[in-house]
Amino acid sequence: MQPQIHHPHALRIAAVLSVLSVALLALVAARWGPLTGADRDIVVPLHRSALDHPGWTETNRVLTDWFWDPWTMRALTAVMVLWLLLRRERTLALWIVVTAASGTALQQGVKALLDRPRPHWANPVDSAHYAAFPSGHALTATVTFGLLLWMLKLHGAPAPWQRLATAVAAVSVLGVGVTRLYLGVHWPTDVLGGWLLGAALVAWAVATCPYSVIHRDERKSSSDGRVRP
Repeated sequence: MQPQIHHPHALRIAAVLSVLSVALLALVAARWGPLTGADRDIVVPLHRSALDHPGWTETNRVLTDWFWDPWTMRALTAVMVLWLLLRRERTLALWIVVTAASGTALQQGVKALLDRPRPHWANPVDSAHYAAFPSGHALTATVTFGLLLWMLKLHGAPAPWQRLATAVAAVSVLGVGVTRLYLGVHWPTDVLGGWLLGAALVAWAVATCPYSVIHRDERKSSSDGRVRP
């Protein structure tokens, strides 16, 4: 599969997502009343449901701790990087590594900046560490699946593969947000912030990717016979 370079709107999308991310961050930092009220209106009934349905609560724990955990997402990223290295696409592999690492740094930096408390419960069903905003699970899943979809499109993967990957990505990114809310370890705006920041980061990666270098690496790999697309 040869790279297909068709991302003319990525810069515009990245800019819009960045503006939305900064706006949400500012509202959270200011503890805007309507936003904090909406957060609580959502998490309180979800917590009651988690207490009343221990089986469903355990299912959410398994999903968030094993399937959509940040370490699982990093393992998926490592598989992408390994595949690119085997194809001698070193520049693109490095771009994936830098983007994923930037996501972790961005997440930790914003958490430290805001130091937002997580929801506090007298009878919690789960626990989490560090500050609440943004959700690390939501941000990492968004970055990982965003990069995966980009890789499939960039290399001209068959349409059925792209549709399947898109469906899995949508379920995973939305699902991990739901699990974090259901388990009472995040506010809804934490999850929304993770989605927006993760999507913005992927959009910037796509918009600024050195495609000319990627094409040069691909041509070099094809000419010396080491890679057969």
